[in-house]
Amino acid sequence: MRLTEWDGKAALRRHGIVVPEAVLWRDGPAPAGWDGSVVKAQILEGGRGKRGLVRRAEGAPDALGAAIRAALGDVSASLMLERPVAAARELFVALRVDGTAQAIEAMIGVEGGVEVEGAAPPVRWHFMPEDPNAAGDGLRALRSAFDPRLAAGLARLVVRLARVMVAEDLETLEINPLALTDSGAFVALDCKAVRDDAAAFRHDVPVLSAALEDAALTPLERRARGDGFSLVELPGGRVAMVTAGAGLGMTVLDLLGDAGCPAACFMDNLQGGPDETAPARFAAAFELARRGEVEAVVFYTTLASRPLRARVEALAAALRADPPPVPLFVGIAAAGASLAGYSMEEASATLAAVGVTAIESNPGALVERVKSALGSPPPRPSPGNPGEGV
Repeated sequence: MRLTEWDGKAALRRHGIVVPEAVLWRDGPAPAGWDGSVVKAQILEGGRGKRGLVRRAEGAPDALGAAIRAALGDVSASLMLERPVAAARELFVALRVDGTAQAIEAMIGVEGGVEVEGAAPPVRWHFMPEDPNAAGDGLRALRSAFDPRLAAGLARLVVRLARVMVAEDLETLEINPLALTDSGAFVALDCKAVRDDAAAFRHDVPVLSAALEDAALTPLERRARGDGFSLVELPGGRVAMVTAGAGLGMTVLDLLGDAGCPAACFMDNLQGGPDETAPARFAAAFELARRGEVEAVVFYTTLASRPLRARVEALAAALRADPPPVPLFVGIAAAGASLAGYSMEEASATLAAVGVTAIESNPGALVERVKSALGSPPPRPSPGNPGEGV
């Protein structure tokens, strides 16, 4: 779950990280006593500064709040009012869980703010929050870019932030800008954080973030959640992708993208969801395919212990009841106990009989079949000539 700045800073505050004094302004007149405050839209997307959604009020914040809400297209949007902080210097700090390295990766930039992308590359290093040498490792990484005193302070802060990530089950945490005051104190002027959905049961629901995430769902994404799995619609996709499991799904998604056949959706399991969601997943993929932009459906799964026969026969029965509206490509990698009494050759024959276009065990080979069948993407009309090519 992506957290709003309000909810992200609440997490920082729980662990003693200094943030500016603030209040959440939900509706009605602005709270009294907040003249000259910084008015901030509470949304889940980045780039608020460049969109004019973070601005300082000259006096009472009501007029500025109305303008920001108008820009959002929501007259009742929640805003945050924050006391201004005088920063002697602004820095960039970000941490993320690096699954490949099985560690936290820290990224510290010598400049922060809305133009951070154009600044010098950040200092980067990996560490474990519980490592007693973590601060020392950070100091060694930082002293080439910062004076010794500032490098030491940043190294200690980074370890504290990493421990916040562990306690709050955060996958990423970004503070941009991090203010350094004249007194040498660090103040988090912004906060972007993403919490691991699988750990949501350990935390109180961040009401504002949850409401914004729910409001951003498409009708199909909301229905998928009700059916026990997550679905994300992806714009410009040519292939509706049916998978289970984030790792396998990302593999197929990347292969499709590299082949010029981008996925139109991504599916994953939900924590505590039902054991069987395949019929609902196929129904969602077929709905996407009936919209006209999706040219094929791809299903890929791996089996090691679940019987291949039961899986294939259930899929065949579902396809007889609801035939795919576009070509369907199926990938099944089966091994071990799943092949008992039933071969891949028999599986292929069963699926071919119900109209499956191609069956492969290797995901790369499956995507090549899709690429060959679909060919190059159709040309898009140029913006100045919408009828060109028709």
